[in-house]
This record gives sequence, structure tokens and C-alpha cells, in this order.
Amino acid sequence: MVLEQPGYDELIMYLTQNLALFEKPGVVEANAPSVMALIEDVIAEHVMLLCQQHCELDTEQRGQIVREVDGIVYDLQEVLSRVLNQPVTREQRAFIDEFAGLVKNLFDNAIAAGVDERSSCA
Repeated sequence: MVLEQPGYDELIMYLTQNLALFEKPGVVEANAPSVMALIEDVIAEHVMLLCQQHCELDTEQRGQIVREVDGIVYDLQEVLSRVLNQPVTREQRAFIDEFAGLVKNLFDNAIAAGVDERSSCA
């Protein structure tokens, strides 16, 4: 659906261009989650929103989205492995929020391109 698309390559390039955010110290707010916990939470929120907005998706399509999102999270784990357990900084939080939104946009575009008929979500 999206992992083999040019948009995903661009997203990974965007991550690579912003790795410095994860290599330098920043402001950590009290009770900040770890980088990994935030990634999981924010991406899960976006996937739930995606599925709510695209009620025409069948179980197989939703399963494919979940499998691909797992692959995206795995890629993030690989790239950010040295900082996954550290508390997230404000700058990292902003980047992760933006990154998750871009992931959702990739799926929105793939769904829009692959769905000829849309049913009403009622």
C-alpha cells in the first residue's frame, strides 16, 4: 500500500534529514514518555483516526494498514535505536507528531487512489 511507494522513501529521507533532533540534548518535560512510547502512541492515534475516517475499508485492508504501520515502526526503531528508551524532548515530540501525520497522509493518499467507490460512514 505505502511501503513500496516513492512517498515512503521521501518520508524516510525526511527522517534522515532530521536525525540531529535525536542526537542532541533538548528540553525534557516532567513525566515525558520515552521516544519509543511516544512513537507507538502517536502513530496508533493516527491509525485509529485513519480507520475512522475511511469506514469503507474492509477487514483485509485494515489488516494491511496495521502490518505496514508495524513495518514503519520497525524502521523507526532501527534508525532511532540508540535513543528509544530516553525521555522525549519537546523538539523530538514535535517531530514525531509531524512524522505520524505524514504517515497518515501517505495512507490517506493510497486509500484515495485505490478506492473507486466510497460508502458513507454514516
